[in-house]
Amino acid sequence: MAQAAATASKSAQVAKRLPVFKWTGKTRQGEARSGEMEAADREAVRARLAQMGIEAGRVNRKLGEIQIRIPGVGGVTTKDLLVFTRQFAVMIDAGLPLVQALEIIGTQADNAEFRRVLMAVKGRVESGSTFADALAEHPKVFDELFVQLTRAGEIGGILDTILNRLGAYLEKNDKMKRRLKGAMVYPSIVLSVAVLVTIVLLAYVTPTFEKMFKDFGGAMPAPTQFLIDLSHGLRDNWYWFLGVPVALVVAFRLFLRDPRGRKAWDRFVLKLPIFGPLVRKVAVARFTRTLGTLLSSGVPILDALEIVAKSAGNKTVEQAILYVRAKISEGKNIAGPLGDTKVFPPMVVQMIGVGEATGAMDAMLNKVADFYDDEVDVAIAALTSMIEPLLMVFLGGVVGGFLIAMYLPIFNIAGNIK
Repeated sequence: MAQAAATASKSAQVAKRLPVFKWTGKTRQGEARSGEMEAADREAVRARLAQMGIEAGRVNRKLGEIQIRIPGVGGVTTKDLLVFTRQFAVMIDAGLPLVQALEIIGTQADNAEFRRVLMAVKGRVESGSTFADALAEHPKVFDELFVQLTRAGEIGGILDTILNRLGAYLEKNDKMKRRLKGAMVYPSIVLSVAVLVTIVLLAYVTPTFEKMFKDFGGAMPAPTQFLIDLSHGLRDNWYWFLGVPVALVVAFRLFLRDPRGRKAWDRFVLKLPIFGPLVRKVAVARFTRTLGTLLSSGVPILDALEIVAKSAGNKTVEQAILYVRAKISEGKNIAGPLGDTKVFPPMVVQMIGVGEATGAMDAMLNKVADFYDDEVDVAIAALTSMIEPLLMVFLGGVVGGFLIAMYLPIFNIAGNIK
């Protein structure tokens, strides 16, 4: 069994590394066609095109597939996915076939990586695969939520409606992410300036004062001597000052990769006095929004909770959702187990319980999500207004402390002059 699973895993990894071929051909009606397809070799491409009723012409392996990727740069963004979802919904609603809609959007996509993915999806749909299964072959672009909602839309014959709901979900989720990132821009800039100013003062300004003080002679005040020693340490052992932060970052990332470390960190974050409530509100908003979208699209609640758990973004919240799912599978309602987790606020539990009792839980979940979206906005504004003066005091303290330490010897020398 384990060997079979290992073989399947290895096969899946090989499948992801299949080369991409550009092809041209003609249909039985004489229409010219072209596109891109992932396959093992040219013969596999020709065989698949024959199944699609296309007589293959030129089939060439696409060059330049090796790309240098920088984390956080490039790749398919949420904006690319949102634009695709909106455009695709409009085309499906207008009656365009799936393949034609994918062809139009794929050829016009600005993102080269996304264009390649869409063409691969188009090729799979042309070969007889369902749209959802074709999307599932690209999990880094289309997550399980996207795939499951698409599958529900295909089965129910309401793909355009589902895509519109998915577009609204992606848009609101993207807005929340941008608000959170925007709130961190100002603190990051101020901290970067503080570090840069400190390095410049220690590396270039302090040595000048040190030389001047040595000419006067006498013992240095403790703050001044501390800065001078720190300056020597920075200039003589700069690799420590550079290597230690990098090592700490690497160690922290490795700590988060370990399941036990990730659980401990996520539990710790939720208990922080200032950031904890904000993280909890973001988690509640994401949970209710995602679950409401899945349930309103016809996804069974057990499947929906499993998907929501995977996209929770916090191991503590994920475990709480999986606990609720296990209790529901035993025949219990959702409100009781949800309250037992102590992760979700009582108000959220009560509102979901009311929605469950009235048969309108999806609508109630969306209302809770809207409420917590506003709560997140208020929390971010309050956090930003509190952080700004603290950062200014910190930056002023760094510069002011340096000036005081550097001028203390001058004051002492002036006091000794009679």
